[in-house]
Order: sequence, then structure tokens, then C-alpha cells
Amino acid sequence: MPFMKSDRCRGAIWGQFVGDAACLGSHWIYDLNELARRYPDGIIGFDPPLEGHYHWGKRPGELTHYGDAALLMLESVAEKGRFDAVDFGRRFVALFGSDAYTGYIDHATRDTLANYRAFCADHPGEPFSFQSGADDDQPATVTRLAPVLVAHADDPGLLDRIAAATRVCQASPRAVKYAQAHATILRELLTGCGLEEALGRAARITGGEPAQKIREALAAAHLSVRNATERFGQSCPLASSFPAAIHAAVRYETSFVDAILETARAGGDSAGRAAMIGAWLGTLHGVRCVPKAWRRKLACHDLVERDVERLVSGQ
Repeated sequence: MPFMKSDRCRGAIWGQFVGDAACLGSHWIYDLNELARRYPDGIIGFDPPLEGHYHWGKRPGELTHYGDAALLMLESVAEKGRFDAVDFGRRFVALFGSDAYTGYIDHATRDTLANYRAFCADHPGEPFSFQSGADDDQPATVTRLAPVLVAHADDPGLLDRIAAATRVCQASPRAVKYAQAHATILRELLTGCGLEEALGRAARITGGEPAQKIREALAAAHLSVRNATERFGQSCPLASSFPAAIHAAVRYETSFVDAILETARAGGDSAGRAAMIGAWLGTLHGVRCVPKAWRRKLACHDLVERDVERLVSGQ
């Protein structure tokens, strides 16, 4: 793998994880006045979750539930050298279905576990395909796709792989379409495209609602990240979070840190948006744009470093 492409692959994965972790404490605070009250010195990244927060009990540097699942995906893809729905699915239900997991359980996770348990009860001893996820169109899958993209970027069947990766926890056609758009942006960036060129190509290839949202995000470039996020919606559904993430990435294309912090300061599902933004900008500029100090803040730093190198080197 040429050096520059390897560097971009590293950036995609590190950017995804750092974006998620940087928003842990500020995640899912929709009221910007409340966000200011909780953090009177401002959002600086890796802010601690305060009592009463969804991620209360986690420490700065740990991941949200999105990131916890993303770490399972990275481990699975690095070990297998490819995406394997059954391997990832087994890891997923083992972690999130365990009483030992104390993090947040979102809709996609809850219903995926219910579907898995129902199948096992009705078909004892039969293998489960892990292609019957929840009817959910939020950022669960797009926040974990960077390793799948890295492993399969040159595969003619990449978008089919992305669809299979999505259906593990999200059987929604809308979620599949957005995941394919996200992966297409990453693939185009890996080839050396600029950000707006990659977005344009993804719009043409993917079509449908994601293409419309890409165009809307680009047309809102004159707005601040806060105002654009309010326009598109601070909430989780990809019809809101995807264009809001694109807007922040384009607005702060040259600064990974500013893009992540501005989306965090805009409130709502900041971690979901930041994982996408981090993956895009990390791919665009390579791993050097993801501050080493921020990478070092990750509680899972050593695991990510090990598996990124295994995956990028092909070992």
C-alpha cells in the first residue's frame, strides 16, 4: 500500500475514534444554555461527563457507546483481515448483551439484541446471520465503518459490504443508503480527491436522500456550524446528523480540532457527527491532522494503534 494511502487509512480510523471520544462529556446535551452552564469554561474536547449525563461514570478518553461498538468492529476486521458479519455480530451481542456492560444502550442496540434473542429462542442451535438488525436510521453504523472501508476500499463489491455491515444492527434501507454515502466519501478521499469533490462524487453515486442532504449542506456553507446544525437538526437521525456533519467538515476543512470542537459546541448528537467528521478529515489530510496529544488521550489508544497497524500493513 503506498505510503500516502496508508497514512490516509490511519487517519480515517484514528479520526473516527478521536472524534467520538472528544465529545463524550458534551454528547446529547441539546440545550446550548445548559451546555454553557455545565461547562462554564467552554468545550475544549475530552470534557468529563457530569453527574446525570448519559455517559456519567465514564472518564475522559473513554468512548461513547458508538465508540465501544466501533472498537469491536476494528478488532474484528483487523483479526479477520476483512469484514465478517457473523464475527462482528457475535462480539457485539457478547459485549452489549452482558450485564457487565454499563454504558448506554441505544435503540439500534436494544432491538438488535431482542431480534437475536428471539431467533435463538425460536431456532435453538441454528446459526444466526446477523443481518436482522433494528429498524433504525441513526448513526450507529456510520460511526464504526472506517475499518471496513480500509479493508475493502479496492473491492468492486464495497457497497455490498457496507450494506451487510449496516444490517447487523440497522436493517433500515435509509440507514444502508447513508452508510453507503459515508463510505463512498471515504473511498473517494482515499484516492486523493478533495473534500468537495469527494462529496460531489458520493452524491452522484449514491443518489436519493443522502445526495440531497449533501447538496443542502454545501449550500449552507455561509452559516456557522451552530446555525447550520440547528437548521438541519441536532438530533440523531441521519437526515439531520449527516448534513450537519458535512457542513462542519467543509467549514473547517483545514482544521481537524476546530471541526470537532465546533460540532461539539453545537450540541445534540455531537459524538455521532464528530465520528463522521473525524473519519473524513483524517482521510483527507492523513493521520498527522489528528493531534498526537488527542490520540494519546484515548483510553483504548494501545488497542487502536495495534489494530490499525495490523489492518494497514495487511498482517
